[in-house]
Amino acid sequence: MEYKSFDPKELSQPELHGYMLSAVAPRPICFASTIDKAGNVNLSPFSFFNVFSSNPPIMIFSPSRRGRDNTTKHSFENVTEVPEVVINIVNHPIVEQMSLSSTEYDKGVNEFVKTGLTPIKSEMVKPPRVGESPVSFECKVIEVKPLGDGPGAGNLVVSEVLRVHIRPEYLGADGKLDSHKLDLVARMGGSWYCRATRDAMFEIPKPLQKKGIGVDALPESARNSTVLTGNNLGRLGNVESLPSEQEVNELSYLNEIKVIVGSELDRDHLIELLHQKAQQWLNEGEVKKALSLVLFAEQWV
Repeated sequence: MEYKSFDPKELSQPELHGYMLSAVAPRPICFASTIDKAGNVNLSPFSFFNVFSSNPPIMIFSPSRRGRDNTTKHSFENVTEVPEVVINIVNHPIVEQMSLSSTEYDKGVNEFVKTGLTPIKSEMVKPPRVGESPVSFECKVIEVKPLGDGPGAGNLVVSEVLRVHIRPEYLGADGKLDSHKLDLVARMGGSWYCRATRDAMFEIPKPLQKKGIGVDALPESARNSTVLTGNNLGRLGNVESLPSEQEVNELSYLNEIKVIVGSELDRDHLIELLHQKAQQWLNEGEVKKALSLVLFAEQWV
């Protein structure tokens, strides 16, 4: 494989910034409401953000220094004056208003007013929360850690969650947040975003509490298959145990397998057809059956 490789120090800050933000994506968005010591409210989005602990509940976001002039952002200045923040979650119904709030308004301008979003009084911190946000986290800032003093340098704002607010229409019948209802958005590179729609989401069974067999337990013809993808192999390797010899042999009685094996093709082509059938079964959720066929292809062809 060929790669374009370089030392980050060889690139300009904008070039490196562009590569990193396009590659490390999608990124969740921290819609942060803060307040300065004079009582001026600021509302700004940051995609350098994630949750890092649930006990204690910790979220971290980073209002980086501006690349063009190395100045700090109002949110950073605010949390150093009043160490509190409300982290509001952004979904598709408010994504345009969120984007508008990233405008470089003068200090003291209230982005709630500019965006038309509704400020709701918080219960435990001074900054208001966004009424339209599906979930909001009232937080105290426990540390602000500058990562550098040059253009693009981050400032980690380590925040502990004190209070959680969830709009009930985003809960499922089980009382848990429903990912489909949330309709969340995330940042990509440049001016691009992505939307977590039902069609964009997919489910992968978590690795077993008991160890899966691993890809290394699969036959060589499967590991080197021209049909089975890395994702296919990963799913097969998550099975707890190999199928029995009887389970493998029983496939020879299936008409669809008889047709393939009975065709006048060489070994490589037969294995390719059997792997295509195994891939179909994987897509249909028949994982153990697909694994049996992978072993069948190695033993019978």
